[in-house]
Amino acid sequence: MNSILVLSIIALYFCMVFGVSWWTTRRKDTDSQSFYRGDRKSPWWVVAIAMIGTSISGVTYVSVPGMVAGSSMGYLQMVLGFVAGYFAVAYILLPLYYRLGLSSIYVYLEQRYGQSAHRTGAAFFLLSKFLGCAVRMYLTAVVLQLVLFEGLGMPFGLSVACIMLIVWLYSFRGGVKTLVWTDLLQTLCLLAAMVGFVVCVSGAMGLDASSLFSTITESPMSRIWFFDDANDTRYFWKQFLGGMFTTIAMTGLDQDMMQKNLSCKSLKEAQKNMVSYGFGFLPVNLVFLALGILLYTYAGQLGMIDADGTLHEVMANGSAAPLKSDELFPYLATGINPLTGTSFLPLIVSILFVLGLIAAAFSSAGSAVTALTTSVMVDFMRPLASEEQPRQRRFWVHLVNSVLMGVMIYLFHLLASGSVINAVYVVASYTYGPLIGLFFFGLFTRVKVRDGIIPVICLLSPVLCFILDQNSEAWFNGYKIGYELLLINGGITALGLFLAKK
Repeated sequence: MNSILVLSIIALYFCMVFGVSWWTTRRKDTDSQSFYRGDRKSPWWVVAIAMIGTSISGVTYVSVPGMVAGSSMGYLQMVLGFVAGYFAVAYILLPLYYRLGLSSIYVYLEQRYGQSAHRTGAAFFLLSKFLGCAVRMYLTAVVLQLVLFEGLGMPFGLSVACIMLIVWLYSFRGGVKTLVWTDLLQTLCLLAAMVGFVVCVSGAMGLDASSLFSTITESPMSRIWFFDDANDTRYFWKQFLGGMFTTIAMTGLDQDMMQKNLSCKSLKEAQKNMVSYGFGFLPVNLVFLALGILLYTYAGQLGMIDADGTLHEVMANGSAAPLKSDELFPYLATGINPLTGTSFLPLIVSILFVLGLIAAAFSSAGSAVTALTTSVMVDFMRPLASEEQPRQRRFWVHLVNSVLMGVMIYLFHLLASGSVINAVYVVASYTYGPLIGLFFFGLFTRVKVRDGIIPVICLLSPVLCFILDQNSEAWFNGYKIGYELLLINGGITALGLFLAKK
C-alpha cells in the first residue's frame, strides 16, 4: 500500500479528531472536574458508543478475526459472559461509585480498608493498564509500521514515539471531556470500516447475500458452543464465567472504563449506557468473527493454507513465509499478490483497514493514558495537594505516562510472541484478580481487615495463581485452566483478606 496514501488518510482522520478536541475545550481551560469526570454532562448514548471503540482496540480489530482457525466462533461464549458482566457492573458497582461521588474508583478501597489498600488497588490498576495497553498498541504499531512507517524509512522506536505524541496531543487538553466525543467519532469510523470489510471481501470472493451467509454458517469454523469437554479451554462455562469476571474486572474495576461512565449526568443514565453498551458489544464481535471465516476461506482459495492447517503467504518461487493468525487480516487487506502483482483486495479495503485500525487503537490509547493520569493524580499525589490539581502538574504526569507507555510498547515489541488477544487476557487474569478480591470482599462482607498486610496478600495471590496454572494439568487429571484464572485469583485474594481479619 502506498505510504503517501496511508499518510494522507491518517492526516485527514486526525484533523477531524483534533477538531473535535478543540470544539470540546473551546470555551475554557479544562479544570480537574472536566478532565476527570467531564463535568458529569456526557449524554449516556454518546458514552455507550464511545465505550465500544475503547473496548475493541487494535487487538480485537486484528486478533479476533484470526481466532476462528483455532477456536472457531467459541469466543462468542466469552462475549455472552461479557454481557452478563456488564449487568453486574451496572447494578452493583455503578451505584457505589455514584453514591460516593468518586473521581478515582480506588478511593473506595481506602474508605473500606485503609490507605494501604487504596494504594495497592491503584498500583495494580496502573500495572494492568500499562501492560494491557502496551499489548494492544504494540499490535497497532506493528501494522502501522508495515503499511506506513517502513515505507518512510522510520525505525520502529521512532514510529512508536510518533504514535504516542499524537495520543498525548489530543488527550491532554480535555481529558475525559474530550475523549467521550473523540471516541464517539472513532467508534463510528470503526463500525463503518467493519461493514465495508464484509461487503468488499465477499465481493472479492464473488459471494452474494445468500452465499455469504451459507459460506459462514457451513464452515467448520462456525461452531459456537463447546459443552463436551471440561478440560478444553473452549468449554462453555470456562468461557462464560471467564468473560463475566473479565468484564467486571476490566470494565467495572478499571479507572479507564469507569471514568467515562462517571461522566454521565446521573446513575440512571450511566446504567442505561452500560446495558446498551453490553448488548451492542455482541453483534460487533459476531461481525469480526464472521469476517475471520471469510478471510480464512479466501486464504484457502489463494492456496495459503496447507493440508495440516499451516498458514503462510502466497507461494512465490516455490516458497513462502509462515503467517501467524494475527497477521492474516493485515496481509490480505494491505498486501500484494506476488503471483499477479495486484492487491489481494480492492484499494478501498486497504483504506478502510487503516482507518479502522487507527480508530480502534487511538481510542483505547487516549482513554488509557487519561485514566492513568487521573489515577496518579488522585490516588498517589493527593497527599501533596488537593484533588483540584494545578494544570502544570497534570501536564507533566500526562506526559510521563505517555512516554512510559511508548517505552513499554517498544519492550513488548522485543519480547512479543503468540496471539495478542490471549496475551491481553493473560495479563488481565494476573493483574486484575486482586482488584476483584478487594472490591467484592469489601462489598459483600463486613469483615474488618488489617490494612498493612493487604499489599502482601495482593502480591502473593498472582504468584500462587501462576504456580497453579503451570501445574493444573498434572494436579487435576488433565484440567487446563483458561480464562477462569481471573476468578481463581480473586478468590485467593478474598481468602487471604478473610485470614487477615482483625
